[in-house]
Amino acid sequence: MSSVNEKLRIPYPIIVEGKYDRLRLLSVCDAQIITTEGFGIFKKSEKLALMRQLSSKTPIIVLTDSDGAGKLIRSHITSAIPADRLIQLYIPKIEGKEKRKAEPSAEGTLGVEGMERTLLYELLSPFVSEDKLSKAAENPLSKTDFYIDGLSGNTDSSRARDELAKKLSLPSGMTANALLAALKILISYDEYLALVGRKTD
Repeated sequence: MSSVNEKLRIPYPIIVEGKYDRLRLLSVCDAQIITTEGFGIFKKSEKLALMRQLSSKTPIIVLTDSDGAGKLIRSHITSAIPADRLIQLYIPKIEGKEKRKAEPSAEGTLGVEGMERTLLYELLSPFVSEDKLSKAAENPLSKTDFYIDGLSGNTDSSRARDELAKKLSLPSGMTANALLAALKILISYDEYLALVGRKTD
């Protein structure tokens, strides 16, 4: 059994609202964490397209804030992805203000970023992969591969990533880290090598 000081290893992608929520979760677990950029998900269809694509290969955890905005965002995601591919997690409604904010939220409650580590740890513990490695963890695809294949570190890398993303029906404009995390779930290492046309001995 892991202690609360050890990071949980979660095999499923986790959807949260913003970057501070993401940073808070990263203090508790190792996982692929996707942000909706708040209400940005309503304007950026590619975010939802990425979530749909990931959900075809793995269940996805949804962990939005407990206020009205969080409920709207959760509802939008739920309407676009089959219910059996979503793991709905909820934080309690706790009055308060995050330390970094000058004013509390409109409803005066804490978001994911304001939750205690122990609470988040208990919330995510049932989904840890202790007996076997997840597909993403087993996949040896790394940043080194991206560099070798021109997907990062070159002036033309952004275009190369877009071309690879298009082959897999993924959105364009993905960062190297975001594309790498998605590919580790969606395809095997051999499939990756075939897609980029790299031959191995």
